[in-house]
Amino acid sequence: MPDIKVDHYMDAKGLFCPEPVMMLHNKVRDMGIGEVLEVVATDPSTQRDIPKFCTFLGHELIDHQEVQECFLYYIRKGAA
Repeated sequence: MPDIKVDHYMDAKGLFCPEPVMMLHNKVRDMGIGEVLEVVATDPSTQRDIPKFCTFLGHELIDHQEVQECFLYYIRKGAA
């Protein structure tokens, strides 16, 4: 994975659907276009929900991975 410059961080560990996506929506709203957010979550449903969130709202899912029972997502805010 290439180095990704992260501008914001969101910890959603221990939260279950729909809380991680609700928090993500609020966090992205406060970001500038092109800024990158790192999200750490433990809920397996985020593997489905976060990519759909990005596609639906026009944000770029730069990378996602599973590390030590956590799901990591790197999201670049789009112009939409």
